[in-house]
Amino acid sequence: MADRVLVIGSGGREHALAWKLAQSPHVKQVFVAPGNAGTADNGKISNSAVLVSNHTIVTQFCKDHNIGLVVVGQETLLAAGIVDDLQAAGVRCFGPSAKAAQLASNTSFAKAFLDRHGIPTARWKAFTNPQEACSTDFPARVVRARGPAARKEVTIAASKEEACKAVQDIMQDRMFGEIVVIEELLQGEELSCLCFTDGVTVASMPPAQAHKRLLDGDQGPNTGGMGAYCPVPQVQQSSLA
Repeated sequence: MADRVLVIGSGGREHALAWKLAQSPHVKQVFVAPGNAGTADNGKISNSAVLVSNHTIVTQFCKDHNIGLVVVGQETLLAAGIVDDLQAAGVRCFGPSAKAAQLASNTSFAKAFLDRHGIPTARWKAFTNPQEACSTDFPARVVRARGPAARKEVTIAASKEEACKAVQDIMQDRMFGEIVVIEELLQGEELSCLCFTDGVTVASMPPAQAHKRLLDGDQGPNTGGMGAYCPVPQVQQSSLA
């Protein structure tokens, strides 16, 4: 483990990563860029104002401050290839390449990947025309879009009319991109099963369940995540071994 670690991002995910990294006796200092109020001057953890959108500046920061490892939590930067650029400059970095990050940043790419490799997934179609998107016949729909700023918009629609309105809202001004993905809505428990891998071996973490809806009782609009909890009582841990 490196003496000095740089965590890139500003959300709760990066806060948790920095908190756990700081517990290691092998880590002397954790920088978080840009960080948040919770990661500012917190023991081993401190924020940095390094401009993370400029990969050249980040690379130089790592060399100037003897950063032994960079951990990237922010999805937009992963999709922009920050891991590729840092590794090419000789900076050790934990995170997927831009190509691999498409599985999270590009819904149509991810769905096509699942189909191509025979991995079960909900029925789906991608559209560039809002009229065609409104014609899908799934009984319940998930409308997804991702725009140039990598903001993901997700609407869970219980009817064709509601789905069509979401499509129009997303595509009318092209605020969130040129492509909309319509999926069949699957009912049931949703879990996140994440793993660490070096490309050869895989180490799984316990499953977690995120709070996706804005309001209590799974009501209100879908969000990027209102928090998560683990372990998940609905799942027997032994069944995932």
